[in-house]
Amino acid sequence: MKIQPLSDFVFLRYKKQEKKSGVILSDVSKNKPAEAEVVAVGKGRLDKSGNLVKTILKKGDIIIIDSFLVQEIEINNEKYFILREGEVFGKYGN
Repeated sequence: MKIQPLSDFVFLRYKKQEKKSGVILSDVSKNKPAEAEVVAVGKGRLDKSGNLVKTILKKGDIIIIDSFLVQEIEINNEKYFILREGEVFGKYGN
């Protein structure tokens, strides 16, 4: 199944995981910015004049986000996280 977010929504997966006592904790469980990989992005959002403002993120980008702003969704037994592009702190790599 191919995921196609609408508007300026971004689907992502958390990049770093930490294993402690047999339990894997992702950065989402910590109260700090987290690193994530972009899985899919929407085409953009409309501004007040109705013009399309294209998204600047692309699949494969590594981004820094506030882990408390994301919404979790499960598709075909895989967990994804969703947020708007404007809630991303920054990106690096690629």
